[in-house]
Amino acid sequence: MRVLTASDRALLVEAADLDEAMRIHLGAAGLPGVVERVPGARTVLVRFDPLQVSAQELTELLRGIPADAVLPVPSRAVTIPVRYDGEDLAAVADLLGFTAEEVVARHLAAEWRVAFSGFAPGFGYLVGSDPLFDVPRRSSPRTRVPAGSVGLAGPFTGVYPRESPGGWQLIGQTDAAMWDVDRDPPALLSPGTVVRFARAERDGPPIVAPSLAARASAHDRGEASDAAIEVVHPGLQLLVQDRGRPGHAALGVSASGAADRTALGDANRAVGNGRGAAVLENVGGAVLRVRGSAVLAVAGAVGGLIVTDAAGDERPVPHGAPFGMSSGDALHLEPPVRGLRYVIAARGGIRGELALGSRATDTLAGLGPAPLAAGDVVGIGDGAPHAVEPDAVPRTLPASGDLVDLEITLGPRADWFTEGALRTLAEQEWEVTPRSDRVGIRLRGPVPLERAITGELPSEGAVTGAIQVPPDGQPVLFLADHPLTGGYPIVGALTDRCLDLAAQLPPGARIRFRVAPSSSRSADAAGRGSSLG
Repeated sequence: MRVLTASDRALLVEAADLDEAMRIHLGAAGLPGVVERVPGARTVLVRFDPLQVSAQELTELLRGIPADAVLPVPSRAVTIPVRYDGEDLAAVADLLGFTAEEVVARHLAAEWRVAFSGFAPGFGYLVGSDPLFDVPRRSSPRTRVPAGSVGLAGPFTGVYPRESPGGWQLIGQTDAAMWDVDRDPPALLSPGTVVRFARAERDGPPIVAPSLAARASAHDRGEASDAAIEVVHPGLQLLVQDRGRPGHAALGVSASGAADRTALGDANRAVGNGRGAAVLENVGGAVLRVRGSAVLAVAGAVGGLIVTDAAGDERPVPHGAPFGMSSGDALHLEPPVRGLRYVIAARGGIRGELALGSRATDTLAGLGPAPLAAGDVVGIGDGAPHAVEPDAVPRTLPASGDLVDLEITLGPRADWFTEGALRTLAEQEWEVTPRSDRVGIRLRGPVPLERAITGELPSEGAVTGAIQVPPDGQPVLFLADHPLTGGYPIVGALTDRCLDLAAQLPPGARIRFRVAPSSSRSADAAGRGSSLG
């Protein structure tokens, strides 16, 4: 067993095969300090609390897991109808040396079993009885894969539960609802489920991502109290966020939550809320009108903040400090001059739909309230546990063009890259491109990262802050809504204290990665900082 560094708060345990990975996953459940486990094809990602257990202590505990744990027996069987018309089907057939129809026939004849969940809620990694199916991912992932797409990657088949980015080879489409938060269980495919694919009719009903239509109008309309916020203009993106929903990795659900946790705490503290109360998170500026009276505070990104009253009179309001608004007043958030994401807190908290115990909007998974649009109204709670705090804590955030140092640990797959690539990672400046969102920041550098190992990596868990490198060598820095698992190698990860700053990087900002001293020492002793033994 190898135990690799995945971040300053996570380890990646390598197993000999899928069955051993499942045993490690089960055995790690009761270990002290373990926060969450994400099983992969031959690995288990173990997130831990460093205040309860050190990485070295946890490594020894993981090594002590017995190898004879009993795996669960499959108890469910599901048939999924598929239209085999995927745009990669012909290319897959060429790779495998068969005709497209022969590939379809083999896919239909095989028995598939859900090995583990990940990537997105309802996404199951299916292993099959036919050894034919072992195909590489696309060299560059698509930015948009339609819901219901059936894909191949390595030895796995998977079905995309909703529209999302993805690098799998697409061979077909299904109308089956893979995830429905109102269903019990929400995921059609859970670990151990036996799956058969069947040929569907060419024309089926249109695919609608489960529960999204209902969620689109499910925002609280202010009925809980007299105070509410009406969206006049949402800017580029306006979402409800809180501290997220950790602990649901077994369902393929990531924690999500506010991208900038510091701003979440600052804004809520200013208005007297609990630290994790729901807020609004905005990119690009917005206009919000208050119904009833309210106390608001804006943290995170820095830009002009103007309140216009019903008579048209304007007044500036402070950043980071509480301010009162009367019914009909409108808050104008101008495009930020520093940072990227505003966080707007209202005393009493923003009310919104709960999904798995959280009001956070997960843009990749489609969980939580839908993104807010003009005309939407969200309610404000009617109480807060603390007094307001008028003294704002100053915080310096980057502007476009600024150079920002971010601390990283190397691993778990640093050894998949050349020595020159690791020097490039730390010495070269990386630009934040406009092709960035809550899932991840796409970076661009003059010299791409060169791989020492060019083969396929079986899907494995990824942490927030992971630096994943597709075959084009241009890194993607994962943010709050990243997939739980992925198949491109991760060269390193941000330390926890740098995550909030990364979430505030605007397009055009430049990054220089600094390897944490502990990671450098581990590199000398254990192969570029990727192993703890």
